[in-house]
Amino acid sequence: MKKLNTYASGGIDRAAKLRENSGWVAERLADPATRISPVWQARNLVDLAGDPTPHLLAPDPALLAEARAVALLGLVDGVAHFAVDLSHRDEETLAEIGVFEDLRATGPLMSHDDGALMAYARGMMHWHLAHLHCGRCGAPTESRQAGHVRFCTNATCAAPVFPRTDPAVIMLIHHGDHTLLGRQAVWAPGMHSVLAGFVEPGESLEDAVAREVMEEAGVEIDDIEYHSSQPWPFPSSIMLGFSGRAKSMELNIDTDELESGRWFHRDELLNSPEDETFHLPRRDSISYRLIRDWLDGD
Repeated sequence: MKKLNTYASGGIDRAAKLRENSGWVAERLADPATRISPVWQARNLVDLAGDPTPHLLAPDPALLAEARAVALLGLVDGVAHFAVDLSHRDEETLAEIGVFEDLRATGPLMSHDDGALMAYARGMMHWHLAHLHCGRCGAPTESRQAGHVRFCTNATCAAPVFPRTDPAVIMLIHHGDHTLLGRQAVWAPGMHSVLAGFVEPGESLEDAVAREVMEEAGVEIDDIEYHSSQPWPFPSSIMLGFSGRAKSMELNIDTDELESGRWFHRDELLNSPEDETFHLPRRDSISYRLIRDWLDGD
């Protein structure tokens, strides 16, 4: 079976057909067996006893009533799971609930399915808070269908808004035994990664790959091939992984986009010091997976 990227395909039944059944949703929110995953200012509630695990709560009417957003995530082994947002809370009032941590720190230490569930909860709550008002007329929106659509409350507009994710291409560009890596000034010292960028309207994924590589590094490429994808809710992207072959090794790095960029030989990466002088991307990222698979010849 093909390896899954972190945060992808977490084994949850999204139960899309049940979202419109308001009676069933209400019953699940009152069922003691249901599990609630709180999110506070983009941080997930976790249990830090041992390796991090999701800290899931039983339904609490008071907690549900104060939540700024509630969304059905789906069913895990037949048990309904919901996400709720508590971002309005002052931090000092959170101790009674538990510990909220950034998924970027705890996600890589969780089981695959747990990390995927937390990423899903984080992404849904970010979407809700970003669409509290209608983008057409500015009126408030309200949540419906178990948190999977918001409708404008202005009767003359009534525009629906569905959960959004921003497509971004990320690509390993190779030339023989060399691959192209760059770094941005805001990254941790020494970190280098493959190139990436957002897909523009009216653009195919392959065109976006070729455009981004040309814009950032001045390299023309061909043999563009899809690799895999990864949900990346930091805050709301889907990373679409590709590989491509450079037609030459001549570079023209756009220093407005990258602090630096150059070709790295396979042996150089295999012997990476992994310190502040040079290191590869974080292990839960598709960027690391693209590099690792290339090094392994996959």
